[in-house]
Amino acid sequence: MSALPHSLQLVKPREIFIRGITQDGRTFRPSDWSERLAGLMARFRPVGQGTKEAHLGYSPYCVPTLVDGVRCLVVSESLRDVEPMAFDFLLNFARDNHLDVVEACLTDLAEEEAAMDDLQVARDALQRVFQTA
Repeated sequence: MSALPHSLQLVKPREIFIRGITQDGRTFRPSDWSERLAGLMARFRPVGQGTKEAHLGYSPYCVPTLVDGVRCLVVSESLRDVEPMAFDFLLNFARDNHLDVVEACLTDLAEEEAAMDDLQVARDALQRVFQTA
């Protein structure tokens, strides 16, 4: 049982999107960089979700994805609470390789958007974030 009030437990932590585009606009290589990093972070999981097969899947705190054809790594801010050094490692990796980093917090969607599938909603929200960054 968490010591946080119930209302605070429902708040989704911010997510940090590390995009596979360098600050000068080039595609970051190797092409599987996000999967490699997510594989390194696979052991960091919420309490009770760690199994001996945990290395076979990605951690919910660090997930590779593809957004508009660009490889990204979605890092939950919750990772900072679980393992601060792993969180810092990912941000330092992005900084050292001059990768684009965008912080986001997806909020409730309008009723007409709620009917869309989750993947399309996330892509649209990310596109808006990238346009304002």
